[in-house]
Amino acid sequence: MRTKPATRFLQYVAVICYLVFLGFPLLWLISSSLKSPQEFASITPSILPKHFDLSNYSDALNEQGLVRGLGNSLQISIYSTILVLIVALPVSYALARFRSRLRPLTNGWILVSQVFPVILIVIPLFMILRPLHLTNTIPGVVIVYTVWSLPFALWMLQGYVAAVPRELEEAASVDGAGRIRTIVSIVMPLLRPGLIATAMFTFISAWNEFFFALVLLQDPQLKTLPLVLARFVGAEGQVQFGPLAAASVLATVPSLVFFAFLQRRLTSGLLSGAVKG
Repeated sequence: MRTKPATRFLQYVAVICYLVFLGFPLLWLISSSLKSPQEFASITPSILPKHFDLSNYSDALNEQGLVRGLGNSLQISIYSTILVLIVALPVSYALARFRSRLRPLTNGWILVSQVFPVILIVIPLFMILRPLHLTNTIPGVVIVYTVWSLPFALWMLQGYVAAVPRELEEAASVDGAGRIRTIVSIVMPLLRPGLIATAMFTFISAWNEFFFALVLLQDPQLKTLPLVLARFVGAEGQVQFGPLAAASVLATVPSLVFFAFLQRRLTSGLLSGAVKG
C-alpha cells in the first residue's frame, strides 16, 4: 500500500522537528562555549556567537583539572562496563534458562532495587566501604557503580537471552558442545545487540553519576568529570558560563565517540542476526 504524499510530508516534518528538538541543546551548548563574557551579559542573547572566543576552552583545560577528571571518569566507566557485562551475562542466562523457586524472588529484587533512592543507601554504603579501605579510591567507585548498574543490566539481558531459541542450544548439545561452549559460541553472538545496549547503559550511567562520587571521593586527583564540572559554580552561586559550556562540550565528546563506535557494532549485530534467522 503506497503512502500518500501528504502523509509522507507530515512524516518528514515530524522527523525534522524531532531532530531539531534533539540537536538544539547541543547547538546552544557549542555556541555558548564560543561566546565572550560580554555576550553572556547581553540583554538580547543570540544563538550564534558574534565573535568566536576560544579562551573558554583554555580556561577549562588549564585551570579546572578537566583532563584529569576526563581520565578518571573514562577509567571508571570502562572498568564498570566490563565488570557488569562479565557478571550479567552468566547470571542473566541462568535466570532465563533455569526454572527454580528463587527466580521470582530474584526478579523481584531486581525491580525493587531500582526503586531505592540513592540518598537512602549512600551512608550505609560508605560505612561498609570504609573498613575495607575502598573509600577515596577508584576501585571502590568501580565496585559501587557495578553493583548499582547490575540489576538493570540483568533485566535487559534476561529478555535478550529468553528470545534466543532453545533449539539452537539443543542442537549444539547434540553435537557434543558443553554448556560453556554453547554460551560462548552460540548464545553470545546472538546476544551482541543486547550486550551492546547493556554496555551503552552502563557506560553512560557511570559517566554521568555524581552523588556516589561526591561522597566516596575526597582526593582532588581522583575527582570524576561531573565533580569537576561542579567547580564552575562558585560558592555564592556565580556560574562561569563560558568555561562551563566549553567543559561540557569536551565532556560530551568521549561519550559520543563511544556511542558511535558501539552503534556500528549494534547495527552489524542486528543485521547478522536477521541474516542468520
